[in-house]
Amino acid sequence: MDDFAQDSPLISVAELETALASTRPPVLLDIRFQLGSTSRVGDYEAGHLPGAYFVDLDSELAAPPGAGGRHPLPDPEVLGAALRRAGVDARRPVVVYDAGPAMSAARAWWLLRWAGHPDVRVLDGGLAAWQEAGLPLGTGLPPAAEGDFKPVPGHLPTLDADGAAAFARTGLLLDARAGERYRGELEPLDPRAGHIPGAVSAPTTENLGSDGRFLPAAALAARFAALGAGEREVAVYCGSGVTAAHQILALEAAGLPAVLYPGSWSDWCGDPARPAATGAHPG
Repeated sequence: MDDFAQDSPLISVAELETALASTRPPVLLDIRFQLGSTSRVGDYEAGHLPGAYFVDLDSELAAPPGAGGRHPLPDPEVLGAALRRAGVDARRPVVVYDAGPAMSAARAWWLLRWAGHPDVRVLDGGLAAWQEAGLPLGTGLPPAAEGDFKPVPGHLPTLDADGAAAFARTGLLLDARAGERYRGELEPLDPRAGHIPGAVSAPTTENLGSDGRFLPAAALAARFAALGAGEREVAVYCGSGVTAAHQILALEAAGLPAVLYPGSWSDWCGDPARPAATGAHPG
């Protein structure tokens, strides 16, 4: 894939190599995570991009599970402490990555922007793309760092459950989960199956090519246009607000703004008064 435009939320391996050799290299954050697993810090210690700092999604990029779903937005103080420990500075670019398809890296990207950081990009293809390029990994811990970034929440818009219900009627509400979860055929994580009435199925996996990297911007724009984006404002939810950030990343790469419902289905289905639609069509 060609290198991305300067204002793209994505960065290629080649671009990152160049940036790391510059006089103002980005801070690297390793956000490896897998739903249902414990922390991936062991994977990080076994090999990571040289100089990268590990940030834990469950404990630092999310509040404890509860009324707001499985991955509520984090306490800004907890988020800020984790980012400063990793050397995040308000005047220095940040690049986030995960093992490959950017599902968890996108959460960090969205959170940093929501918290007010002006320059954050996601490594397209993540660690897998770096290794495919034959580039080395580091195993030692980087030196202690102390950044100065202080989160100021609210720089990106969000929805609560009432807002998501309204958005499904007046805008385009995309469900970023796998199609079988949207249709209510399978629900491995939450107590109820189905989707928010009126939502449209748009699995995040369709943002990617066979190489695990994002489709070109024009292809992404065509994908979302076919779903109705551009004609209506767009909002996104998933299971717990993590993979929905991947969808928002893809939408931004295509030049389309979108709003996140952070609590997502794990918040919605926890309220028995809220309906759950099933089947292949919005309902």
